[in-house]
Amino acid sequence: MSMGTIHGVGLGPGAQDLMSVRADRLVRATRHIAYFRKAGRQGHARRIVEGMLHPDAVEFAMDYPVTTEIPFSDPRYIALLSAFYEDCTAHLATLAASGEDVVVLCEGDPFFYGSFMHLHSRVSGLAPVKIVPGITGLSGAWTASGTPISWGDDVLTVLMATLPEQELARRIRDTDALAVMKIGRNLAKLRRAVEAAGKQDAAWLVEYATMAEQRVTQLAEADEVAAYFSILLIHGQGRRP
Repeated sequence: MSMGTIHGVGLGPGAQDLMSVRADRLVRATRHIAYFRKAGRQGHARRIVEGMLHPDAVEFAMDYPVTTEIPFSDPRYIALLSAFYEDCTAHLATLAASGEDVVVLCEGDPFFYGSFMHLHSRVSGLAPVKIVPGITGLSGAWTASGTPISWGDDVLTVLMATLPEQELARRIRDTDALAVMKIGRNLAKLRRAVEAAGKQDAAWLVEYATMAEQRVTQLAEADEVAAYFSILLIHGQGRRP
């Protein structure tokens, strides 16, 4: 029996019609569909493909054992997530060994700060793996802002708001164009870092880019709590003809 293929399929930033033709075809045709989610939730990736799945689709929801309940630095966090990814890998590899293709739904792009990367590093060598790239949430955010993110020789920096405040401020100060992800409960710290870098007047917060709830506001006017799908932008002002 020939092996099945595990497809890491990028769904894009959230709007169903921003999926690629290849992603659309695989999602509609493949019988085994896997996706990550917080326990008790539908999951954003699954929500994007609502109404698209094959009538006989078999869904495999991969419920995170922990998200923000304990800090990343806690040894329990690494142990729990490692065991979780090993279990998910074993299930997907078993399906592939039986000749079944599997689509793993991935928000944005599978190889850009996504959970699928942790599966990919484990399942590669156990089964054939193919990647379908997707539009990133960053692309959706700067498109929603209505302004190019970079010009000419601008250096674009992508940061995680989980970094220490001084490190954030240093990197924000030293770059031309900026995108910050994983904001959530780190918004107050990020505000202070942007102010310390002297760029508060150029900072924009984009929430739910490309989705029905999309909102773009200057950071100074944004709410005190950021939505889960939030990205901070500072647009480059570089060389132009």
